[in-house]
Amino acid sequence: MRDIVIEPTAIKNFLKLGVSMIGKTELLEQISGVNRGLLTSENDRIAINATIAQLEDRNPTPRPVEAAELLQGNWRLLYTTSAELLGLGRFPLVQLGQIYQCIRIREAKLYNIAEVQGIPYLEGLVTVSAQFAPITEKRVQVQFQRSIVGLQRVLGYQSPSPWIEQINVQPKLKAIDFEIDPQRTPGWLDTTYLDSDLRIGRGNGGSLFVLTKTPG
Repeated sequence: MRDIVIEPTAIKNFLKLGVSMIGKTELLEQISGVNRGLLTSENDRIAINATIAQLEDRNPTPRPVEAAELLQGNWRLLYTTSAELLGLGRFPLVQLGQIYQCIRIREAKLYNIAEVQGIPYLEGLVTVSAQFAPITEKRVQVQFQRSIVGLQRVLGYQSPSPWIEQINVQPKLKAIDFEIDPQRTPGWLDTTYLDSDLRIGRGNGGSLFVLTKTPG
């Protein structure tokens, strides 16, 4: 019987995957009760940042911008340090609902969608669409194009995918709907960790994002 030879690289990758799985579990436990970051203390943020840094060091997808099949889809926000996003949950009588970043590779577009809960029948929706272009194997440049702020019921909003189809065929909606100045300086977004259901990103404003892939 021939001996089975296991390449050192295969062993290394297997161990790396195992450690990453442990790190994912730890991160998901750390962020499970912080309401996207609204309820974190300074110590919480330090611990979360440390776990994220460890995961980034073990990123199983070293060239994430080229991993179209992994990036494509709807990503639900689990945690962020973005003051702009978290600020939506700090208005009186308003609660931050789900936040999504939806990536459409073929069109090279992304959509940031924030659901805002509050007074019954007056649930809000904030949407920003953008074009993106690869800069490096981890970074894309993001040019914001359109902003829509309105009421979910008036807009007929149910979930991200049908909503994206709707806004792409309707140039104007019953909402605060306007084009963003094309001369505005573009931003950028790094994908620092990517697997089949978890994505970690860092934006040019210093913000950190942890997202999970979701249907719909």
